[in-house]
Amino acid sequence: MKYDVIVLGGGPAGLAAAVAARCRGKTALVVGNRWQDSPLAKAEKIDNYLGLPGRTGYELLAEFQKHAEDAGVEFVTGRAISLMAWDGFTVTVGADLYQGGALIMAPGVVRQAKFPGEAEYLGRGVSYCATCDGMLYRGKDVVVVGRTADAPEEAKYLKSIGCAVTYTAQKRPDELPEDIPFVAASKVEVRGGQTVASVLLDGTEVPCACAFILRASLAPTDLLPALETEGGYIKVDRAMKTSVEGVFACGDCTGTPLQVAKAVGEGHVAGLSACEYLDKQSK
Repeated sequence: MKYDVIVLGGGPAGLAAAVAARCRGKTALVVGNRWQDSPLAKAEKIDNYLGLPGRTGYELLAEFQKHAEDAGVEFVTGRAISLMAWDGFTVTVGADLYQGGALIMAPGVVRQAKFPGEAEYLGRGVSYCATCDGMLYRGKDVVVVGRTADAPEEAKYLKSIGCAVTYTAQKRPDELPEDIPFVAASKVEVRGGQTVASVLLDGTEVPCACAFILRASLAPTDLLPALETEGGYIKVDRAMKTSVEGVFACGDCTGTPLQVAKAVGEGHVAGLSACEYLDKQSK
């Protein structure tokens, strides 16, 4: 499906950007995790958001979400696993493709560092999507590194298509079937030669042909390596423009302070800037 604006991230910045785009008559799609799973939803009290003091994070996010839904913003729950910048932007979410004329990055702060060997073997036995790549490893040993709530479901899918699955996390999820072997581990290392041969889990070597590393989100520069960063954050100007034409960024991913008010303000600017960019393109 094609949209005017695709927003990666459904937090305050992403929702503000999408609402701003809708107010300018643009179609907008937000790709992100469930808002109920956001760290902000667990905040006990937020007193510094103008006009709405004393709200819990859950209450504030619920109001933001309803506002966006009422404005006609569309949503896809999931994580973007690849991005292609050609004739606009094409984003892959699971097995589905979405196209947009402008892209707004609002993923928050991605705090999980890559595992040793992960980057080296990406595309050679490291995958971020069981639905996309599972059939390539049918009949083979695979390891699922679960870092999301839906990772057990992806492990079940891989087993259902004939993969020999080993699941690893710090704690065995309740949703993981008993017939899927589990290894408790916090340290993960991907090993191999030309392709992945094994995964080291807290010192225990598990042979496999693929490591499915399932995180809540990827770092923006993993999706778009051409993005210029500064101090670990996406570099933007006052219009929230990034170093890549047609790509804007807002919220925690652009730097401190990591506050809701700052995220909403930047999101609004990014949405308006994306609309201005699209209007110029159409002329």
